[in-house]
Amino acid sequence: MKKLSLRTRVLTGAVVAAALGAGTFGAMSASASTPAAAPAAAVKADAANRNLQQTTHLTVAAATKAAQATLDAAKKENQRVSVAVVDRNGNTVVTLRGDGAGPQAYESAVKKAYTAVSWNAPTSELTQRLTNTPTLKDIPGTLFLAGGAPVTAKGAPIAGIGVAGAPSGDLDEKFAQAGVASLAE
Repeated sequence: MKKLSLRTRVLTGAVVAAALGAGTFGAMSASASTPAAAPAAAVKADAANRNLQQTTHLTVAAATKAAQATLDAAKKENQRVSVAVVDRNGNTVVTLRGDGAGPQAYESAVKKAYTAVSWNAPTSELTQRLTNTPTLKDIPGTLFLAGGAPVTAKGAPIAGIGVAGAPSGDLDEKFAQAGVASLAE
């Protein structure tokens, strides 16, 4: 058996790779034009399926109602705030910037809402936990200042409301609680 030169082996390898690539591309192109067959074992979306989990989320309308109630409570006390409502996963659903709210208020409201829903507790309570575990404040996206309140259903957190911009966190949290209370009406 004759040993092939390095150049011959490299060229042969390149030709083989190109042929395989062209064959794969052709097969993919051909299958792209035909409709995909239904999966062999489709998952049945019913309560009996142990692989599925149902969760509760606020509607956009409910989140907007809570945010507006929060702004209204702040306005009654002549406070200029921003409010954010996040879902259970911390995704922003609604943000409202009150007239005259400072530029820092928007981001702070989102972070307070995220923090409240993440720990299912008002952020004023969470600030007290920092004395025992100061590294909590290092978790990205969180803000351990008063002004965030969780929204719960059946004892589980489903959303968070965060408020920022008032002269104190206590006022921010009072307004956030007004948003939570509006959802019970």
